[in-house]
Amino acid sequence: MTPLERAISLAGGTQGALAEAIGKKQAHIWNWLNKHPVPPEAVIRISKAVNYQVTPHELRPDIYPNTTDGMPATIEADA
Repeated sequence: MTPLERAISLAGGTQGALAEAIGKKQAHIWNWLNKHPVPPEAVIRISKAVNYQVTPHELRPDIYPNTTDGMPATIEADA
């Protein structure tokens, strides 16, 4: 399961549920699953929507190369 698939599952199990949680359309989520990587502006929104159970690093390691990059300080301390 990819990090984005895990985020979908955690957000309610559907692409539409994740899309609603981050203020996007279901078609955006489908596109990210099937054609393009998650865009930089959506990475933190997705992580936040699933309470950082999927990290920015997992979604886009090319943008967030360290495991704690993009994470709030309170969650970093718990990691």
